[in-house]
Amino acid sequence: MIITKLASEDSELIGILALQRDNLRKHLSTAEAAEQGFLIAEYDLAFLRLMNHHQPSVIAMEGTQVVGYALVATADTRSGHPLLADLFHQIDQLRFRDEPLSGASYVVVGQLCVAKGYRGIGLVDRLYRHFRQSLQGHYRYAITDVARANRRSLQAHLKTGFQVIHSIEFEGLEWDVILWDWTSSGVDGESA
Repeated sequence: MIITKLASEDSELIGILALQRDNLRKHLSTAEAAEQGFLIAEYDLAFLRLMNHHQPSVIAMEGTQVVGYALVATADTRSGHPLLADLFHQIDQLRFRDEPLSGASYVVVGQLCVAKGYRGIGLVDRLYRHFRQSLQGHYRYAITDVARANRRSLQAHLKTGFQVIHSIEFEGLEWDVILWDWTSSGVDGESA
């Protein structure tokens, strides 16, 4: 039975790192990355501990195995990793509904991943439902970016309720900055 919960133990953070390592673009063939999706940012245990200290991330567990995760990156952790620092900087330059995001209450999805054998069974929806339920009272928006080449991930995010608000180029890839507006939609991403 798969459960979703907030990460609370080092063993769970180590499980996140193992799943992350297996899905880094540098460890996948070009065909597999195109078909299954991929991760770019590589974190270490110390940074995951810092992130989790400020706001626990959401994990999906089957038994003792982490089979999915949605990492929470807050403003307190923005300078702890160069890719996150750049994303926060990019977001702070943008506007949404004529409001500068630099003054808005938002949280960044530091990374989302589902293990290969668990894809297509609704774990992204479950992870994001828990993500939103645990954070909605504190933030108006969830924001992240997805490489356009990572079509599977972009489609999963758009289905959840994210919308493309900007595009950037980084390390030779086009990225869509996407935002999930928690002020105008229900828990499942539908209009309230």
